[in-house]
Amino acid sequence: MLENKSVSLTEPPEGYGDWLAELKNRIHTAQQRATLAVNRELIMLYWQIGNDILIRQNAQGWGSKVIERLAHDLSTAFPDMKGFSSRNLKYMRAFAEAWSDVEFVQQAVAQLPWGHNLVLLTKLKQREERLAYAQKALEHGWSRNVLVTQIETRLLEREGAAVTNFEQCLPKPQSDLARESLKDPYRFDFLGLAAEAQERDIEQALLRHVTEFLLELGAGFAFVGKQVHLEVGGDDFYIDLLFYHLKLRCYVVIELKAGDFKPEHLGQLGFYLTAVDRQVKAAEDHPTIGLLLCKSKNKVVAEYALGDKTQPMGIAEYKLQESLPEHLETNLPSIEQIERELQGGEL
Repeated sequence: MLENKSVSLTEPPEGYGDWLAELKNRIHTAQQRATLAVNRELIMLYWQIGNDILIRQNAQGWGSKVIERLAHDLSTAFPDMKGFSSRNLKYMRAFAEAWSDVEFVQQAVAQLPWGHNLVLLTKLKQREERLAYAQKALEHGWSRNVLVTQIETRLLEREGAAVTNFEQCLPKPQSDLARESLKDPYRFDFLGLAAEAQERDIEQALLRHVTEFLLELGAGFAFVGKQVHLEVGGDDFYIDLLFYHLKLRCYVVIELKAGDFKPEHLGQLGFYLTAVDRQVKAAEDHPTIGLLLCKSKNKVVAEYALGDKTQPMGIAEYKLQESLPEHLETNLPSIEQIERELQGGEL
């Protein structure tokens, strides 16, 4: 009879904890790789099916009925697999039409889930736009909902659009990375505030929605504090919002102005940058960057105001309320258009 021996869980041997942590990391990494491999295989299968449909419809004149029949036959043959509806088969066809290079598909968009690829197909018009957002989604690990939000708020149009003096005040490549880290305008629709909201109201609302705020700021921003107290010469001063940028390796001071930009705003911002550099910044940190967010600005006035400043600053607008832009048209037909196009022939 086998002896039942209990295992002591109270005193693991020396080094066990580190070894267990390493094993957990290996398992987690293996799970991620397995998931990615399964996803790539599925995306490539969908591309191949879509490409086959394209070839046969173009060469043999097959119409829409063949997709309906294929959906039925595949669903019958593989009852446990989802994704073989006629609607999804038409998306596969559109997917193959949009990305004709199989090697490119395998190396790029096959790394994204199918739902992400459908967002790229239906919401973006140009191949270059689709690829740019695909790369962003991969780089930052966006969910499908986040990808939709970034497309609808025109992220790529806003990135690097703030008025700055980084080129004059920061060395390369720091200046380029800093410029691309700022946007114009910033979209604060998620706050639910009226256009006439005051600075303190905006600040408090941003902190109540800090997750959305950080997403809008972009990758790399880490929240340090609000109304950060600094004492200078016996006087008290309070920075609206203080962040640290992990890629830039520097503090970022953000000041809110619920009105039009005025050149004198930069004097206050510059004072805060000096105070942070002298009292907060570590020796290994890069110079602190300032971002002035205002309700509106005259771009020429902003450029003039930054012209003689030696501290790195940016000026951008924020939008509290703005209706989402109309969905960008796609150069691929809609599902309804696909169906109409295929009415010309039957199996």
